[in-house]
Amino acid sequence: MTTSATAPAALDARLAELGLVLPEPAAPVAAYVPVVVAGGLAHVSGQLPFIDGKLVTGRLGEDVDLESGVEAAQACAVMILAQLKAALGSLDRVERVVKLGAFVNSTGSFTDQPKVANGASELMVAVFGEAGKHARSAVGVPVLPLGAAVEVDAIVAVRPV
Repeated sequence: MTTSATAPAALDARLAELGLVLPEPAAPVAAYVPVVVAGGLAHVSGQLPFIDGKLVTGRLGEDVDLESGVEAAQACAVMILAQLKAALGSLDRVERVVKLGAFVNSTGSFTDQPKVANGASELMVAVFGEAGKHARSAVGVPVLPLGAAVEVDAIVAVRPV
């Protein structure tokens, strides 16, 4: 992808080219806010995977296969983009994706958490190009809120208004 794809006027076109329509940002399910912007960084709370309006639930290595886990992580990334757009007014303010944290609801024997997390990571690169490349953690957990299969949070460098 060329760097021109991340020019301000090109981001909406890039989303359309990828076939992505940002959903309404999900409301918090507890006592927190979806995004906090401080010190030039947007900290995005963990986002759950919604596909066609339905939460993707289950456990990798048990009743969710790898492909479905990757799709769930991608859905989390789409919700991160929706939260960022709502908080920043425009995705044009995204300077760089700094870090993603992927939490995978998985059995003790499941070890492909990094492959699941690639669903979110690859989407960020597809949308932002070089600025979408980031540091990351991908960990297995025994349970996630609402039984979600995956949860992803983010730290993003933002341009001033």
